[in-house]
Amino acid sequence: MLDTVNFWIATGFGLGLAPMAPGTFGSLLGIPLAWWLLSRPLGQQGAIMATLLLLAIPVCHVAARHYAGLDHGSIVADEYVAFPLAVIGLQAARHPLVMALAFGIYRFFDGLKPPPIHLAEYVHGGFGIVLDDVIAALVTWVVMAIGLKLWQRRTSGQQLNS
Repeated sequence: MLDTVNFWIATGFGLGLAPMAPGTFGSLLGIPLAWWLLSRPLGQQGAIMATLLLLAIPVCHVAARHYAGLDHGSIVADEYVAFPLAVIGLQAARHPLVMALAFGIYRFFDGLKPPPIHLAEYVHGGFGIVLDDVIAALVTWVVMAIGLKLWQRRTSGQQLNS
């Protein structure tokens, strides 16, 4: 029974079983989680994220054993739990278009795995499965934070000139 529950959590309640782009479909669960987290104080956001990420490690590890220890595409708990890191503390992400942009950037980095994200692929087990998504989310956060700051400067500069 616990294996079945773990399997469903690991596969994003079945979204990770999608025949195409399972990581993207599974990551969709991270959007309402991120939306909810952004309504919490920053300290709570961090504490909840840390707890969820720590819980995702054994969930992904056990699920990977089902697939001979591999980070199989259907294991998406790492994606949907890590995505909220991409917007943590960025209140502008409560706007649907900003959240969608963050999601797209996160999926880009998670799918492409440019340096340094690809290095996490060499870490085995549940920790490694979660680590590459955490790094992708943190890189996304940096891109989003810089982009939002530039956008804020641009729009405030336009208001001053009008």
